[in-house]
Amino acid sequence: MTFTVIIPARLASTRLPGKPLADLGGKPMVVRVAERAAQSGAARIVVATDHADIAAACALHGVEVCMTREDHPSGTDRIAEVARTLNLAPDAVVVNLQGDEPLIDCALLKACASRIAPDVLMATCAHPIVDAADIFNPNVVKVVLDKNGRALYFSRAAIPWHRDGFDGALAPALAMPAAYAPLRHIGLYAYSNAFLQRYPTLAPAPLEAIEALEQLRVLWHGYSIAVHVTDAAPAGGVDTPDDLARVRLHYVR
Repeated sequence: MTFTVIIPARLASTRLPGKPLADLGGKPMVVRVAERAAQSGAARIVVATDHADIAAACALHGVEVCMTREDHPSGTDRIAEVARTLNLAPDAVVVNLQGDEPLIDCALLKACASRIAPDVLMATCAHPIVDAADIFNPNVVKVVLDKNGRALYFSRAAIPWHRDGFDGALAPALAMPAAYAPLRHIGLYAYSNAFLQRYPTLAPAPLEAIEALEQLRVLWHGYSIAVHVTDAAPAGGVDTPDDLARVRLHYVR
């Protein structure tokens, strides 16, 4: 199996301005992400950006880059443009890796890509939740699966709701109920290129707007999403200055 990793990277960030170019041990973050992706066995790694400074930083470090339009509403639309520019075949597998994930488990990229098949157009990942507080944290996205490992629904709410294990909606149990195994969604995606090109043509879904979860558009339009479940939670990405300080510890020279 071969796959292409496309890394969307925009310079604008409300919580951490200039994030893709933040220094990690002498190299910009987006370059570190590309280096990590190269360890996954991907046939090609391309950074998708609309900013000349990011393109210049990638070129300086030998990372392939593709300039895109500035007005894309989402990273998925951005990588779809790049896949067209690269003239990828309809059955090519494309992995969408965010540019703020320098510590991503490279094996996870390959596992996610491997779920794509003629009857599986899109895939993502999840891991078991072990901290009860995460179940009720709206910033932790949950997913429930069917018997074939495909997503039934994604939500910021506590799903599935353990009727007999939770002590009321406003006073959740402090410990995980026995035999309860909720899953946390990991924001890594793989697509067949044919479906990736179809995605921007799909109308936004009401559920997507309510939950602020882009992947619900796919389910709402009747398409399925396969979910690879990994045993352990991957290292967190970089959203805040505290996250950046944590990740920099991995690059101390």
